[in-house]
Amino acid sequence: MEFALHKLPVLVLLIPLFSFLVLSFFGRKLPRSGDWFATTLIFINLGFSLFILYSLTVLGKYEFNVEWFNLGENKILGITNFYAGFQIDHLTAIMLVVVNAISAFVHLFSVKYMEGDAKYKKYYAYLGLFTFSMLGLVLGNSILLMYVFWELVGVSSYLLIGFWYEKPAPQEAAKKAFIVNRIGDAGFLLGILIIFFTIGSFTFNGIFEGVAAGKLSGGMLTAAGILLFCGAVGKSAQFPLHVWLPDAMEGPTPVSALIHAATMVAAGVYLVARVFVMLSADALTVITYIGVITAFISATIALTQNDIKKVLAYSTISQLGYMIMAIGVGAYSFGFFHLVTHAFFKACLFLTAGSVIYGLHHVQDIREMGGLRKKMPITFYTFLMATLAISGVPLTSGFLSKDAILSATLAFGSINGGINYIVPILAFFVAGLTAFYMLRLLILTFLGEPRNKEKYDHCHESPKQMTIPLISLAVLSFFGFFSFNPLSGDGGWFLNLVKMPEHLLAGTKGFMYQLLPLEEYMEHVHHAHYTAMALSLIISGIGILTAFTFYYWKKVNVDKLADSIKPLYNFSLNKWYFDELYDKIAVSTTMGLSRMSAWFDNNIVDGAVNGASTVTRVFSKYNGLFDNIVVDGLVNLTGGIVGAFGLIFRKFQTGRIQTYIAFLLFGILIMYFVFRVM
Repeated sequence: MEFALHKLPVLVLLIPLFSFLVLSFFGRKLPRSGDWFATTLIFINLGFSLFILYSLTVLGKYEFNVEWFNLGENKILGITNFYAGFQIDHLTAIMLVVVNAISAFVHLFSVKYMEGDAKYKKYYAYLGLFTFSMLGLVLGNSILLMYVFWELVGVSSYLLIGFWYEKPAPQEAAKKAFIVNRIGDAGFLLGILIIFFTIGSFTFNGIFEGVAAGKLSGGMLTAAGILLFCGAVGKSAQFPLHVWLPDAMEGPTPVSALIHAATMVAAGVYLVARVFVMLSADALTVITYIGVITAFISATIALTQNDIKKVLAYSTISQLGYMIMAIGVGAYSFGFFHLVTHAFFKACLFLTAGSVIYGLHHVQDIREMGGLRKKMPITFYTFLMATLAISGVPLTSGFLSKDAILSATLAFGSINGGINYIVPILAFFVAGLTAFYMLRLLILTFLGEPRNKEKYDHCHESPKQMTIPLISLAVLSFFGFFSFNPLSGDGGWFLNLVKMPEHLLAGTKGFMYQLLPLEEYMEHVHHAHYTAMALSLIISGIGILTAFTFYYWKKVNVDKLADSIKPLYNFSLNKWYFDELYDKIAVSTTMGLSRMSAWFDNNIVDGAVNGASTVTRVFSKYNGLFDNIVVDGLVNLTGGIVGAFGLIFRKFQTGRIQTYIAFLLFGILIMYFVFRVM
């Protein structure tokens, strides 16, 4: 039994791969191009993942290894063999459940949403490949194996974002996502190389043991941590590499739910949580401020967006900033908690957005919506539940995780003091902005009067294949699935499983432990809990009330307000001009360098080659002329002279002996006179 449980993660990994292979080669022969086949497999996989999570209570943590490849005798590296395997701990098991759950609901939702698409079979095949990649990333027990699946996630996301590649926008979005992520991945790879050449191991346990033994410390440890974090900056769309994620909305809406909820963007958070114990104080400081800056910038952009998916996209970036910030301030269990709760309510938000788009026949502009609550009641109430969760309203899962993060930021500010208070200030401010723009989205989409009567009249509720996932995800956004205490997640199963580490590794004294031990740090967090909760409720309440004042009761003319602060409004509407800035700096510079390289190649390199060719041709030409005129001329002249003498002497060849005797005597006579003179 125990042996079978140890092998079960391999089965969980291979099932989506099997789905991908079957649909790729035999999809056309399956009923409905294999959609129900793939959906059934993923739901079975979800069941296996839940069983693995349960098995941890019986078996505890475990690991499985096989030899991956062997380098033979290698004096430089000192290592001859490398292992591939999986490790099952609470981080892994929870992520398996989350990834499979979101993937399963996306599969089911897509049955109707993608029905009739020309590439229907290919779509489900890509979903299987993407799920396989994410599960491999989560299960890997070495950072090298994680990197392999990390890149495979990038490839499969490229295929899904650019699924409708016949259109220009998805093409550009897919390329943008792929290229921007390569920047972060380059840093990730450098961090891996630093770790390997100093510690000599790729496995997480080997790395942690090496750091604890002092093989990697000081500035190199900080550099390695920050470089690893670069990978998370790319995948989890953190500042300044956040620009790819909103454009990824060009893919099918269920894909947006898959990428934005629990899979690709969560990979970066998972990476930082996985290596948390080896991160130095300086690395954690960088992580903290990158997280809070990302959360703030994205929240301010979401305020003015009019595309329903774009609002949710920037909301995702902002919430990812929250998670990264939480890990940075030392509360990695709270950050991971928010990853899980966010996965369910954000997937619900994206799928409800997909339901709206489906009901309105692919309208995404919220300025053409309004009044949809009557036409789409199930979609409305599920959207409402998820909106309350992301806004941090009590009785929701989002309230539990967000409150925990805000408590940690307050503790961080009180412990470190000074400029570090900017972290909790911005964190609370973002909480208010989140409540405002999410209620704005809800009101403009579902409440009030319809602003496009024609679209409204043809609108309808989505079929059950789409509403069942919505209802399921909305229910999972309720606090009771994570804690029986509606005001705190401390007594819930999640925070009992994912605990704060008792200590960091030797030489990696993080700043939350820099001034006091874990017990005192957690005491600061608990002490800040009720203050954070009160402030969060007040600030979120102000955000919700402001949204109703502006957009439902219309006490303020928002158009006039926008005109009065037009520079700020345009700054937000144009996304802080990051795309334009990158076009001017990065894209234009790259294109300029490319043009210079092309000119150098065409004119200098090719010119040198072509010049050498021309010289060779000219030399060959004149060499041919010299050969034809001079050499051949001399040869022909010599031949002519010889021929001429031959003709002359031919006349003396009479055949008479007396003639030859006369010539002989004449020759002897000439030689006599010559030798006599000499």
